[in-house]
Amino acid sequence: MSALGFQNSLGVHPNALLTRAHRSEVLANNLANSDTPDFKARDIDFKAIISGEVKKHSSLKIERTNDNHIKGRGSNGYDLLYRSPYQPAIDGNTVDGNIENSKFTENAMDYSASFEFLNSKFKSLTGAIRGD
Repeated sequence: MSALGFQNSLGVHPNALLTRAHRSEVLANNLANSDTPDFKARDIDFKAIISGEVKKHSSLKIERTNDNHIKGRGSNGYDLLYRSPYQPAIDGNTVDGNIENSKFTENAMDYSASFEFLNSKFKSLTGAIRGD
């Protein structure tokens, strides 16, 4: 790989954006099922995923050299965790609308920040290619 490749230039930021998008889907699903009996609220441990991505980018790459080798986990291979409710409902539902709205809004702002950061990286790379 060249010294100025996308992986070197962008790092974990594209994966962070994809993970935040997937987390948004999970949180929206929680909100949509807030009245469903026995529904358990789920979430993603974003910090753990990004820590793993950082380690993966800084360590040696493992490649499959044979189709019979076991495949590794993909970008969506992380585990969905259950949220521990502060006050579970009598019907077994663990969704707290206020918490889910808060987490969803926080994730949306983080997504926007990640997108803007990635966008500025692309602008910098474009300027470097043009010689600006």
